[in-house]
Amino acid sequence: MFQTTRRRLALWYTTVTAVLLLLFASGFYLYVRGTLIERIDDTLNHVVEVVGRSLVIESTNSHLEGSPLRVNIEASFRASAATDEDDHIDLEWYSPTGELLWSTFAEPLDIPLNPTSSGETVKSLREAGEPLILRQVTHRIEIGRQVLGYLRVSHPWFEVTKPTRQLFFDLILWTALIIAAVGAIGWFLSGLAMEPVRESYQRLKQFTADASHELRSPIAIIQTNVQVALADPDPQPQTQQQHLKVVERLTRRLGRLVDDLLFLARQDSGMVQLQRSMVAVDGLLKEVCEEQQTVATEKGIQLSLHLEEPALKPPATSVSSPQSTASSVPSTLTVAPDTLPGTWATLYADRDQLARLFTNLIGNAVQYTPTGGQVNVGLKQVKRQSSHSLQITVSDTGIGIPSEALSKLFDRFYRVDSSRSQTSGTGSGLGLAIAQAIVENHQGQIHIESMPNAGTAVTVTLPQKE
Repeated sequence: MFQTTRRRLALWYTTVTAVLLLLFASGFYLYVRGTLIERIDDTLNHVVEVVGRSLVIESTNSHLEGSPLRVNIEASFRASAATDEDDHIDLEWYSPTGELLWSTFAEPLDIPLNPTSSGETVKSLREAGEPLILRQVTHRIEIGRQVLGYLRVSHPWFEVTKPTRQLFFDLILWTALIIAAVGAIGWFLSGLAMEPVRESYQRLKQFTADASHELRSPIAIIQTNVQVALADPDPQPQTQQQHLKVVERLTRRLGRLVDDLLFLARQDSGMVQLQRSMVAVDGLLKEVCEEQQTVATEKGIQLSLHLEEPALKPPATSVSSPQSTASSVPSTLTVAPDTLPGTWATLYADRDQLARLFTNLIGNAVQYTPTGGQVNVGLKQVKRQSSHSLQITVSDTGIGIPSEALSKLFDRFYRVDSSRSQTSGTGSGLGLAIAQAIVENHQGQIHIESMPNAGTAVTVTLPQKE
């Protein structure tokens, strides 16, 4: 399919270019040919003017006043003689009745006189049978109302055909070479143009296959639980409740997956509209950490939030959260006093999207950190050139990510390995793709550093509009 489309693009590109080149070459050829003909006609008219002034005109009867005039041919054309050269200009003198009286041609032409010709191309046959093509101009010589005769001036046509023939072959050669070059360039450029389409198509196929797989598994489990529950002739309330819990849990999972897919689809189509407002990022991070605190406490993970305020700010305070009875490892949040819009930690952004971003990043860190580990969330203001940005760092002491997988982390449905996937049974592989999309919506940057069995650090930089 892509090769066919590529061939069509290259063919259309070459065809359009060939048509334009042929039109240009034809116009250029006709222009040069017309210019050569115009120059020859100007030369012939100049000859007619010069010869007309040199004609010796006398009266047929010198003793009678008002007698008719005539041209003295011997005196007028004594300096003109016939020649065998091919590129000379030939003269012919005709009487007022159209009778040839004098000519520089070695043999008379079988071309009738055209008294009104201001420039025409004629063809004659010599005695040897060779064609003779001439460009001719005929001028009527008259004084008052008396026509003295007709002067016809001829120029060999090869003065036009020789350069135009060479120009024609040159244009054909160069046009063919250019069309061939354009065809090769068109094939190359169409390949470059088709490459993003090919990649998008492959990503779409992979995305569709992965989405189908992610949807198929929970749907199959839901169907199985429903069928088992319906097939039980004597259902027990406890068994039915267990099946309903499984269905409810998978339904939530499907809902989250559909929401993620819908968000990414809208992101790809440019339909995501940011609802910007002034957001206190420190307060938002505190809310997200508090939401994740329960999960961290159950796993025995220490979750902390560090606010690194700019200079001349009051020092941060530590607030300890209640310890869970399910774990002996304390979980604390190190936070700054609540901030209001207009302070150093505010950002003009979409609060819902930022909440989703921080929830994904902190949730991933908690999920992939084993019992007894730590998850640290940091916020500080950094200055880049003349503007300020907020830098959010989420680091953990979890299982880490291999270096060869870092470049693929933001691919949709990508999971590092089966063991990592099993660590989080509810993950769909869309969290980091959504995080990257949200960061790009806010003209920010996201960077991940990780080492296996040493932990992972995710750094998000969001510019502040000043």
